[in-house]
Amino acid sequence: MNVSVKTVSVTEEAAAILDRLGVARSRYSEGDIVAFSPITGQQTGKLKAMSSAEATEVIEQAHEAFLTWRLVPAPKRGELVRLLGEELRAAKTDLGRLVSIEAGKIPSEGLGEVQEMIDICDFAVGLSRQLYGLTIATERPGHRMMETWHPLGVIGIISAFNFPVAVWAWNAALALVCGNSIVWKPSEKSLLTALASQAILERALKRYGEAPEGLSQVLIGNRAIGEVLVDHPKVPLVSATGSTRMGRDVGPRLAKRFARAILELGGNNGGIVCPSADLDMALRAIAFGAMGTAGQRCTTLRRLFVHESIYDQLVPRLKKAYESVSVGDPLQSTALVGPLIDKIAFENMQKALVEAKEHGGTVLGGQRVDVGHDLAFYVKPALVEMPKHEGPVLEETFAPILYVMRYSDFDAVIADHNAVGAGLSSSIFTLDMREAERFVAADGSDCGIANVNIGTSGAEIGGAFGGEKETGGGRESGSDAWRAYMRRTTNTINYSKSLPLAQGVSFDIE
Repeated sequence: MNVSVKTVSVTEEAAAILDRLGVARSRYSEGDIVAFSPITGQQTGKLKAMSSAEATEVIEQAHEAFLTWRLVPAPKRGELVRLLGEELRAAKTDLGRLVSIEAGKIPSEGLGEVQEMIDICDFAVGLSRQLYGLTIATERPGHRMMETWHPLGVIGIISAFNFPVAVWAWNAALALVCGNSIVWKPSEKSLLTALASQAILERALKRYGEAPEGLSQVLIGNRAIGEVLVDHPKVPLVSATGSTRMGRDVGPRLAKRFARAILELGGNNGGIVCPSADLDMALRAIAFGAMGTAGQRCTTLRRLFVHESIYDQLVPRLKKAYESVSVGDPLQSTALVGPLIDKIAFENMQKALVEAKEHGGTVLGGQRVDVGHDLAFYVKPALVEMPKHEGPVLEETFAPILYVMRYSDFDAVIADHNAVGAGLSSSIFTLDMREAERFVAADGSDCGIANVNIGTSGAEIGGAFGGEKETGGGRESGSDAWRAYMRRTTNTINYSKSLPLAQGVSFDIE
């Protein structure tokens, strides 16, 4: 039965969804961590933080589960993920709605995030029969050389508020089919969706019937609990999504104990609009890339370079889109832009706009919008025309700010495009084959994602997702990202009656 948002508060609606998904109210009714909805600013729950000792016990239990799970044939492990996909399909409406309540996303984006979870489950089920190694040519007669891939251990997952469930699924689906157990530390700003996702997986585990206890668990807590996960010697890999600042803390801690890291960090993403571009296509892609999710995607378009010959054709149309875009409560309207996550995000946005003006920028938008929720922070997306690629343009502000600049020379704009710390996503709009091919070549975009005639946002799970430089270098989701969750062994088997040494080395003994 659907709950009417016209008569029920977000707190009550969230509780009703969690009831349907089987999350006990005791899990979020008493505790020291207060959960809020950015849509209204209302409290949605209170969760009890784990102690460091409790977190350590969870990790130890996950390690014991791994010792059993690693011996289950991979296609059989894939069956669990198939069941998870089925349960996600059944819960899509509820979980998507909860994502909207907790992250402030418009309904289509909340549902789209759950669809990403379903898609990665489908991908991982097929992958469970394709964990291939190689047979390698050997110089020694009567020998065979090959590589095999084995489960790694407990996989730590640290996720951010802006994709509260999809990022977990990207990691969890691959980790499980690869034979690992998982321990998830979600953002303190999106704990209810974490409890819901775990409950959905537990439904799949119940149907599966043979999985070891503790195979998947959630850590509730603040930074200190995250440090327990990062520092534990039985966690050989941590996949962490968040700010570059967070990555600078996590990366060295993992390196200190020779653990692996998949880091998905900042993204000061750029787009280039060339003279031959289809401007109608570019306009739509720019609008979604810059304003979607209220600018709170790691792939949000933040810098736009427009060729001087078409600047006066495109930018006025873009301004009109910014002036007319609807901002409002995504649960009670058809608004395209919902709230910022909290007051800190709003204040950081205002600081960046002040700095942009100090560097000669002309700001359109950026003001707070009254939608009837005094405790929430809604803003008009900001379009800032900048005379130069400098100042706040060089840093990522996690808010809907798009800096727009003219360019004249293609080589120079490629250099400016790459002249930021992050290297996640990028795009170019052009019908010139040479410009398109240059952009995706070795001397073009230096990002992990380089798109032609589509925007920076909306990556599909079939491709490896991640970026370079201060984005951390990690890869999740599709392609061969699964290899990060396994350990590789090179095997040489001698089936001859002699022992020839490689490289022609002679070492004869009597």
